[in-house]
Amino acid sequence: MAAWGFVAIDKSGKEIKGSRDADSEDQVKRELKAQGLIVLEVTEQNALTKDISLDFGGNPTPRDLAVFCRQFASITRAGVTIIQTMNMLAEQTENKKLQKALFAVKADVEKGETFADSLAKHPAVFPELLIQMAKAGEASGSLDTSMERMAVQFEKSSKTQALIKKAMIYPIVVALVAVVVVIVMLVFVIPRYMDMFQELGAELPGITLMVVNMSNFIQSYWFIIIPVIIGIVFAVKAYSKTPSGKHVIGKLALKIPAVANLVTKSASAQMARTLSTLLTAGVPLVEAVDIVADTMTNIWFKEALKDAVQQIIIGVPLSQPLKTSKLFPPMVYHMVGIGEEAGSTEEMLNKLADYYEEEVEMAVQSLMAAMEPMIIIVLAGIVGILIGAVMAPMVNMYSALDNL
Repeated sequence: MAAWGFVAIDKSGKEIKGSRDADSEDQVKRELKAQGLIVLEVTEQNALTKDISLDFGGNPTPRDLAVFCRQFASITRAGVTIIQTMNMLAEQTENKKLQKALFAVKADVEKGETFADSLAKHPAVFPELLIQMAKAGEASGSLDTSMERMAVQFEKSSKTQALIKKAMIYPIVVALVAVVVVIVMLVFVIPRYMDMFQELGAELPGITLMVVNMSNFIQSYWFIIIPVIIGIVFAVKAYSKTPSGKHVIGKLALKIPAVANLVTKSASAQMARTLSTLLTAGVPLVEAVDIVADTMTNIWFKEALKDAVQQIIIGVPLSQPLKTSKLFPPMVYHMVGIGEEAGSTEEMLNKLADYYEEEVEMAVQSLMAAMEPMIIIVLAGIVGILIGAVMAPMVNMYSALDNL
């Protein structure tokens, strides 16, 4: 899909310019004509001619989508048409990408396309889960119910993500502060003390020499160190997007004791909640599991569910591949197995989701409680080394004076 710039005239005779994503020039012209515009020019944009957007807002968050789904369900349930509903929601939403997508969806629905197909044209804004739920809702005549279920789904997802981010923010902020403090000490504070000691002719201990050498290295080669660090960061980020990188990082997340528990419980909660939502809406099991697999962030869980899809196709119950994957806790495949035998899989998945969402909250609290003393110990060690480097020459000097 390419970016196309266009110039057109609206019904009032006003010239308008803009851009949109489409597969071909003809598609852009058809969409513009369907909106009642007279097309003057359509040109494909490249990196130099592409419109520069001053909106730095990212894709809509689960919270944004939860609000959209909740309001959509409430408004349509009151008897308002989908077109009017989309227009109302688009005008009031704050996220610019979501707003643009909602206006586009409204235009497509006006042309006679289904709501689900219109959403599917914007995969960067609307996740596959929402599209499938909308499709199931339209097929069963209960679109408002499907959207309300999606509101619950996104609200739960938003809460879980917020908990995980909360666990990550604290150590990251502390680490950044520690790095800044160490750099300031090495670049500005330590050199002043060293100059004083050298003027006094004091002999510098090993720990002090180590810190001094580190300080001199940073001051002499900072113009090399900074690009190297930036290059490493970008290299790691690029590697994390490759299949090999995804496997390595995903495996590390499952091997680190402090993180593995949170990752496993979070994946279990997400799988159970999403699968329950899809099955309740009437989406077939094979298709539902495939969609759930695409929502998983850790590639090992994604591949385990993709393998489960192939097993289900040949008649194996879902609980079996969940067990053989050795990724999900025993409670997950046992509860799913009980649900399959009793014909209440959706209900069991709901209970699993509720349970593991609470477990994620507890895991986050436990992780933060464990990390706080570890961070304090590391910081104490760093500060202790710097203080030792400054104090050691002074102690040697006082000892020498006492021996006179």
